Amino acid sequence: MATVFPGFSVEMVRFFQKLKRNNRREWFQPRKHLFDQHVKEPMLELVAAINAELIKFAPAFVTDPQKALFRIYRDTRFGGDKTPYKTRIAASFSRRAAEHVGRTCFYFSVSDNEIEVVGGIYHPAPETMLAVRTHIAENHKELRKILADRKTRRLMGDLQGAELMRAPKGFDPAHPAVGFIKKKDWMLDTYLDAGLATTPQLQREIVDRFRVMAPFVEFLDRAIPARKAANDLLEYCS
Repeated sequence: MATVFPGFSVEMVRFFQKLKRNNRREWFQPRKHLFDQHVKEPMLELVAAINAELIKFAPAFVTDPQKALFRIYRDTRFGGDKTPYKTRIAASFSRRAAEHVGRTCFYFSVSDNEIEVVGGIYHPAPETMLAVRTHIAENHKELRKILADRKTRRLMGDLQGAELMRAPKGFDPAHPAVGFIKKKDWMLDTYLDAGLATTPQLQREIVDRFRVMAPFVEFLDRAIPARKAANDLLEYCS
């Protein structure tokens, strides 16, 4: 029988609440063992449980839990926010083959007040973006059918992502799928009730959304040249 993740303890919620008020090394380092115990270790268990479900509908995206997890440490070299720690725990599931790392993915994050679930591709490199746009231009009817699925719309909503003001160079502005082609990201993204984090229902709610997104993620993944995939590290899937 597959193991069901029982949910995070309330200590996860308390840890992130306190971290938001004390986001500095002097506070975190003496309490790192609490992060490991109440946040990181349960997250590894949850990722393993989700992997067991991914085998059934997206086996190529099963990911080693240690590699799936994002580090808690922020990159403070860029931007104005110099706080050293992220205030959420996150994981991504990318295609197994090494040449596809950092491309299309399933992603989720958990914090004290938010659960995010995402699937797709975010800010790809220019050559990948061109490949995705060309794939969409040639197969837009398939994409429309995937996005129009009733359950997908109910669980994930509409296609999201930044987009250009006009059709990119080389594409017909009158193309019937120009709205899709203008995008720079192609994502389905939703937020769940934060209260689910401490319940056994968390795993099912995430997996249900991964399952309905699988045709969308696979559609995008078909567009990406395998030989170039290792060069494209994404914010969500790095």
